[in-house]
Amino acid sequence: MGENSIVSRNLEQPTMSEEADQMMLVYDDPSDQRSISLDDTSSTEESPDETRLSLEMTNDVIPYIGQRFATHDAAYEFYSEFAKALWECQNGESLAANHHNHELLEPNQVRYLPAYRTISESDKNRILMFAKTGISVQQMMRLLELEKCVEPGYLPFTEKDVRNLLQSFRKVDPEDESIDLLRMCRNIKDKDPNFKFEFTVDCNGRLENIAWSYASSVQSYDIFGDAVVFDTTHRLTAFDMPLGIWVGLNNYGMPCFFGCVLLREENLRSFSWALKAFLGFMNGKAPQTILTDQNMCLKEAIGMEMPTTKHALCIWLIVAKFPSWFNAVLGERYNEWKAEFYRLYNLETIEDFELGWRDMVNAFGLHTNRHIASLYALRNLWALPYLRNHFFAGMTTPGQSKSINAFIQRFLSAQTRLAHFVEQVAVAVDFKDQTGEQQTMQQNIQNISLKTGAPMESHAASVLTPYAFSKLQEQLVMAAHYASYQMEDGFLVRHHTKLEGGRKVYWVPREGIISCSCHQFEFSGILCRHALRVLSTGNCFQIPERYLLLRWCKISVPPNRHLQAPRNDPTERIQLLQSMVSALVTESAKSKERLDLATEQVSVLLSRIREQPVSNIGLRELSSTHRALT
Repeated sequence: MGENSIVSRNLEQPTMSEEADQMMLVYDDPSDQRSISLDDTSSTEESPDETRLSLEMTNDVIPYIGQRFATHDAAYEFYSEFAKALWECQNGESLAANHHNHELLEPNQVRYLPAYRTISESDKNRILMFAKTGISVQQMMRLLELEKCVEPGYLPFTEKDVRNLLQSFRKVDPEDESIDLLRMCRNIKDKDPNFKFEFTVDCNGRLENIAWSYASSVQSYDIFGDAVVFDTTHRLTAFDMPLGIWVGLNNYGMPCFFGCVLLREENLRSFSWALKAFLGFMNGKAPQTILTDQNMCLKEAIGMEMPTTKHALCIWLIVAKFPSWFNAVLGERYNEWKAEFYRLYNLETIEDFELGWRDMVNAFGLHTNRHIASLYALRNLWALPYLRNHFFAGMTTPGQSKSINAFIQRFLSAQTRLAHFVEQVAVAVDFKDQTGEQQTMQQNIQNISLKTGAPMESHAASVLTPYAFSKLQEQLVMAAHYASYQMEDGFLVRHHTKLEGGRKVYWVPREGIISCSCHQFEFSGILCRHALRVLSTGNCFQIPERYLLLRWCKISVPPNRHLQAPRNDPTERIQLLQSMVSALVTESAKSKERLDLATEQVSVLLSRIREQPVSNIGLRELSSTHRALT
């Protein structure tokens, strides 16, 4: 650098030169003295650029010999402002020509230097509040930009600064965090007796594992717990704890939360404990199917704790590994191979899959690839031809897998303290429940368009949710393109353009039983086009009742469910009433006639209820119950 210049060691953290001692900054507090000097080895005669600089900057900003500061922080703040003024006043032109041997930043880039990136206390509070809601750091930045009315990217701090801030709040004693976490769970339990949690401690009394579930999650599982995703691929990085999340799909095709678990280790013992805890929450009811990551310890644990449950692997977790597995191996043919893999994955028969897999290996020269060998060895856990006899509620489709993955990411987007994680999950679940209710309402008030005019279509539209009906309607439309031929042991159904092949359909009208060799109903709970074609041919005008699964029907609460609720438990009765009211609003909003009828009947019911006497004991009991629920 030339003479008369400011010495800056590191652009990321500007400091003044300590090599020259001609100019000293003196502190009023002797205990905070530090030698910070400017190089003054040149002549005192000002250059034209320096003259212009002095005119553009006030005397209050320019340092002078003998200047005093109360503290080192005050000196640093003064120097930072002075350096910033140098950057901005010179606009990186004359200063770069006369004083620096390197190119300076533009004025609008100076704010990115750490010295000028600050998060105010009010912004810190907002960020921590946002973190509790579970939104991502990117979303936090956008909200703050909107609040402050600044252009995107013009906040006085960056996303990295926000992440560092959140990380700083995680640097606490894990022992204290565990105590706080258990205390929070007990507090929630005191307020809501239906909140469930279990935990274990090691021989030193240190928290080892903890699992929990909310009352609404247990209720959802009772109806939608037939097919479950147990995702254990995430970690709470601040505490290095594996996180497992149980998720399902409701009757409107939306993800629903069942429970969470934090584990100290990923081993057979920990996974077995987690599965036992989950079954305990759900009154011992195991799912029909469970989707997980490719974890052999977890696979073994499921075999031990859920022997009647069909275990399969999440296809989206497998496909996520493909770029690292096959990109370099296949090069330009990677996308071609991936398309062929998806084709094989979606085939209907095991025979077609086996032949297709062999041809794929030959075509792409993958005979010795270890990942291909591993996939083939586990094919009965992920390839649909091997899974079509089992119910997965549509969770294996690409659209639903993305939806479920996005749902899980909501719990991980802004991890704060461990003790707050239970609260954060609760907020995310509540937000999703509210969003789901709004989407449900929107689905229900939309006019359903009938495409075939068939009585079965009208019947299905009146019973199934819009999501489930759309799936059945697709099959009804395609059924019109199929021909059915009666045979001795059933029906042969095939596309009208085909002369060979087809699907075998067996129908027993008197018993209302129908089944197809494609196994779509067993797999998704929706009748296939082959079965619907046979029903139509047989003059069947309604979908047989046994093929309208409760989990796909509009009313989520099973018939006469209120009879099963304990009469002496006000909490359960109020929750049941809330569920019934929600169903009432959903059904009433479908037409003006329904809404008028509901309004009239509810008015009469309210009048009758208000006529009933209320005892002081009952009033106190219900008041405390209501406070606990709200």
